[in-house]
Amino acid sequence: MADDPKTLVSSDWLAAHLSDPDLRIFDGSYYLPDMGRDARAEYDAAHIPGARFFDIDDVADARSDLPHMVPPPEKFISRMRAMGVGDGHQVVVYDGAGIFSAARIWWLFRLMGKTDIAVLDGGFPKWLAEGRETEDLPPMMRDRHITVSKQNHLVRDVTQVAAASKLGDHEILDARSPGRFRGEESEPREGLRGGHIPGSKNIHYRTLLNEDGTMKSPDALRAVFDASGADLSKPVITSCGSGVTAAIINLALERIGHDRHALYDGSWAEWGMYGDLKVETG
Repeated sequence: MADDPKTLVSSDWLAAHLSDPDLRIFDGSYYLPDMGRDARAEYDAAHIPGARFFDIDDVADARSDLPHMVPPPEKFISRMRAMGVGDGHQVVVYDGAGIFSAARIWWLFRLMGKTDIAVLDGGFPKWLAEGRETEDLPPMMRDRHITVSKQNHLVRDVTQVAAASKLGDHEILDARSPGRFRGEESEPREGLRGGHIPGSKNIHYRTLLNEDGTMKSPDALRAVFDASGADLSKPVITSCGSGVTAAIINLALERIGHDRHALYDGSWAEWGMYGDLKVETG
């Protein structure tokens, strides 16, 4: 794959740049309850040298009842400063599943106007499989100045998504599994209806990845989008269960040169909760 420090980099690239003074690495692992994994405990046991732990439930809007919603810019700034991440840094984020939650952090940085961030292709599993170095101690961190400029066009709220669904002027792409999309599988969060946003199309995030957890080539990604029936001449809004795996679609779109995409932050955790919002099944 072609390494791109603004979207996706290989383990070879990261290993070659590991000692760069302006590199910052995040372990952005996050797991659903039914995965039976403890992201923080796994980070404490072993992580890529120099990596900080990025908790998407902490760097979030504490005022919202919805899971890990976008934090206010001031909170993002304070958390990044405390972790020694600032202006002029190249950030690489990975997770313990391959590519699962890392793309959400990539998208969050871009939302805050920071574009020097890439996802590690294949994540920690690939790094470990290649026998590369790990450590079990957190790095020393010094405060660094960081400025943000929120890019509001990269995020959508429920009102905007409802309008897009009604008007059909955007492609709404849902990263959940086909069973959840069709309403045939129960949602992992209690109290949510089954189904999908009217007019949305299903691109399960796993169809964008190879069996080893790396992202497919741009040509193969285009084939997945074509097979879904998505009209990429339209701007895209991505959605999923709670705004995490949706970002994998955003990353894939960026990889194929489609830059008119936003993420529905509330996703199904919000849409599936409110009975006055229409739902399609099947």
